Amino acid sequence: MNKSDAILLARGDTDICLLPQMANRHGLIAGATGTGKTITLQVLAENFSALGVPVFMADVKGDLAGISQPGGQSPKVQDRIKQLKLDNYAPRGCPVTFWDVFGDSGHPIRATISEMGPLLLGRLLQLNDTQAGVLNLVFRVADESGLLLLDLKDLRATLQYVGDNASNFTTKYGNISTASIGAIQRGLLSIENQGGDKFFAEPALNPDDFMQTDTEGRGVVNILSADRLMQSPKIYATFLLWLLSDLFERLPEVGDLPKPKLVFFFDEAHLLFNDIAPSLMEKIEQVVRLVRSKGVGVYFVTQNPRDIPDNVLGQLGNRVQHALRAFTPADQKAVRAAAETFRVNPKLKTEAVLTELSVGEALVSLLDENGQPEIVQRALIVPPRSQIGPITPDQRRQIISHSLVAGIYEKVVDRESAYERLTAVHSNTNAPETKPGFFESLFGSGNASSPARSSPVAPARQSSRAPDTLVTVMAKSAVRSIGSSIGREVVRGVLGSIFGGGGRRR
Repeated sequence: MNKSDAILLARGDTDICLLPQMANRHGLIAGATGTGKTITLQVLAENFSALGVPVFMADVKGDLAGISQPGGQSPKVQDRIKQLKLDNYAPRGCPVTFWDVFGDSGHPIRATISEMGPLLLGRLLQLNDTQAGVLNLVFRVADESGLLLLDLKDLRATLQYVGDNASNFTTKYGNISTASIGAIQRGLLSIENQGGDKFFAEPALNPDDFMQTDTEGRGVVNILSADRLMQSPKIYATFLLWLLSDLFERLPEVGDLPKPKLVFFFDEAHLLFNDIAPSLMEKIEQVVRLVRSKGVGVYFVTQNPRDIPDNVLGQLGNRVQHALRAFTPADQKAVRAAAETFRVNPKLKTEAVLTELSVGEALVSLLDENGQPEIVQRALIVPPRSQIGPITPDQRRQIISHSLVAGIYEKVVDRESAYERLTAVHSNTNAPETKPGFFESLFGSGNASSPARSSPVAPARQSSRAPDTLVTVMAKSAVRSIGSSIGREVVRGVLGSIFGGGGRRR
């Protein structure tokens, strides 16, 4: 990687450049509303794209779509170009793919219940420890039985089945609270009312589709339309966290690269850490710490550095701090704390400057070639080469129709899964009553998670036989899955998603 590939981010007493080989050491873009965070994000994203690095970012205010179009026409941009003496400035847009959970402003983006996993889903549903334990049990039953949990109705059906047959699972897994089953069901209804029925479905997102370049070798900028999604902040935060963990589980170790394989911007980052359990916080810290070895750079965008827990903040080596407000004693304490996180510049009174910065101005400290933070500098962020602000609906539709993934995610697939299998049994009024202990007969008395467990054999076909019971259906499911991806042991990763994307069944 040539030194000329360094990203010019700002100009102060000197040029302030982000080195591509240090870009996966993560970063922070912070500042009060209206101070220029979005412009900084846009400048970084378009420069990563120019280097051939794909980008993912959420557009929470609806004003990032302009990165797809050439810019520079604004008088303010022209003034900044002259002020910074940017002689080589040339307007240019970036290749863009638009995504939208609701499918209105971009390609539909979805995950399956099974891929999300019990840990993140429990956080989404705001479950207590007892309820989370029951949810884990339900996932365990589904994983071991070859019951696909693809959408909300699959999980509801499996919850009902486990609740109705709770006594059959007590010996193996412990007591199952009927109240916990009810609480989870109510939580699922709430998520459905927020649009979760559109998010949890197939075809599920393949994160490989984020990591694309165009014919000129520029990285595709993936923009999640999140202005409507932000009305459901728990879904927004949990989805981005799942996406990050899925990338972590799927991508191989690559060590230090000349440039990242993907840069992930997490806007409104405070939503990720609100009301989070300590056990999940530890796992998030682990993902953030280790995902850089997979070639992924993560940049948190938020109003105040104190929104980020210290153990995560300490991993964010590249920092751009826009103005902070200090109207209250708590604000003043936050300004002081933010100032103390920078490497001291003896020529700069960092704490005082933090409240004096104008729009588009920032305190910047990036990593040098040795991975050490440079001294903080007061600087003006360079203007983006792309358009600032939204685009027209016609422009968006044209980009969507010519996208690399056009037509892949538009049609929902509703294949046979847990709901269909369980409904088929319950609708059979002649089915005999399930007997206690059937689960052990299905999987044997050994460790149910062991790959060496014996597999059941379906009863011999008779000319006239009783209708299938739930036991028989699950046994047949297990027999059919031998040698397939369903029949292999399901391994879940750090955040409970299926390890290595093994659960992606297309």
